[in-house]
Amino acid sequence: MSHGKMHADEVDIDAALVGRLVAAQFPQWAALPVTPVRSAGTDNAMYRLGEDMVVRLPRVPGAAGQVAKEQRWLPLLAPHLPLDLPVPLGEGVPGEGFGMPWSVYRWLEGGDAHDEPPADPADAATGLGRFVAALRRVDATGGPRSFRGGPLAGRDDDVRAAIRELGADGTVDADTATAAWEEALGLPQWEDAPVWVHGDLLPGNLLVRGGRISAVIDFGTVGVGDPACDMLPAWTLLTSANRDRFRDAAGADDGTWARGRGWALCFGLTAHRYYRVTNPVLAGIGGRAVSEALADFRRAA
Repeated sequence: MSHGKMHADEVDIDAALVGRLVAAQFPQWAALPVTPVRSAGTDNAMYRLGEDMVVRLPRVPGAAGQVAKEQRWLPLLAPHLPLDLPVPLGEGVPGEGFGMPWSVYRWLEGGDAHDEPPADPADAATGLGRFVAALRRVDATGGPRSFRGGPLAGRDDDVRAAIRELGADGTVDADTATAAWEEALGLPQWEDAPVWVHGDLLPGNLLVRGGRISAVIDFGTVGVGDPACDMLPAWTLLTSANRDRFRDAAGADDGTWARGRGWALCFGLTAHRYYRVTNPVLAGIGGRAVSEALADFRRAA
């Protein structure tokens, strides 16, 4: 769980505010209890509303646009996908001193895959791969551009800054990380039509019930682009023992897979640098992604 604020422009949110927003805009739910939900999420705060719903509010202005995007696209994507997705039940507007839109969703049971890892990693690898492949097959016409759907080169400055900082204190081997990153930058780019990607398939966005991955949540970065970023679970959740199983189920070609490893390195380095004080869970996931991606890089060298 995060500790304190993670961003300079993060707004104040508490259960009392959520209760006022719900009472003002959805009076039929005004009597339901509001309870904070523990999460390592960075863009949104979540509060359980009664037993069957959850309120999700942007923490920072930059996340406000995710609300309308999820409200529009989740109902269209859900019928095509083999895992459960959040179901929007209400779309809130600014009020009660809170200046951004917000959402009410159906509550999805389960723990996240960081706190409750899947019982069978091979089954998880196959299930996640099939989810990625199914998402990629959905008609992408009119889809918004994905947060991570473009070229890795757009993250070059941030990644090199992270390598410098983490290399200076011995957290990462700067030479190896730089070599792996430069190899990723030199890969051929995605030249086919854009496809749907979730864009943030981290363990905290995967729900596990009965030992199996049952749902994918947080579609704030959903959009269309290069499918490589949805290879992230191979290095943030899985190990080398089941990575190929995920790749096969996802239908990733060599280029997509290699760029995906570049995204794992990019996410891992930047998240570890940015969140290591304010969100140690996410920073730890980032550190794992770096270790796994660099281990693959060394094996392939």
